[in-house]
Amino acid sequence: MKYYNTYLYQISRVLAIVILGQTLYFKYSGAEESVFIFQTLNLEPWGRYGTAVLETIAIVLIVFPKYVWIGAGIAINLMFGAILSHLVFLGVVVQGDGGLLFGLAFLVLLSSVYLVYCDFLKIPFIERRSSAR
Repeated sequence: MKYYNTYLYQISRVLAIVILGQTLYFKYSGAEESVFIFQTLNLEPWGRYGTAVLETIAIVLIVFPKYVWIGAGIAINLMFGAILSHLVFLGVVVQGDGGLLFGLAFLVLLSSVYLVYCDFLKIPFIERRSSAR
């Protein structure tokens, strides 16, 4: 089955791109909530800018079908870090957002895991074994 032809695959790509993309504005512009988050983590401003650059790279790679697995892999790592930061340092609710940022990070993580799963055989160093011997 070719996963890249399914609606779920395309929805997962769009979801990851849109969510990551809309948070970029806040990171690059120095929005109050972004600054607060990275100050709490003692990573302001370089952590905020570095994360924004990595998210931009992930978005661009997810746009191109050949490189979806790389962009999704970057997004998995970023979202795992974001979720871990929420659970350990920030709390699920940040500045009264009702857990929205945490939920969005979790949604991007799920979408990205699905994308890597679907594109698993596109990864060059994955050994392809024939089922018939």
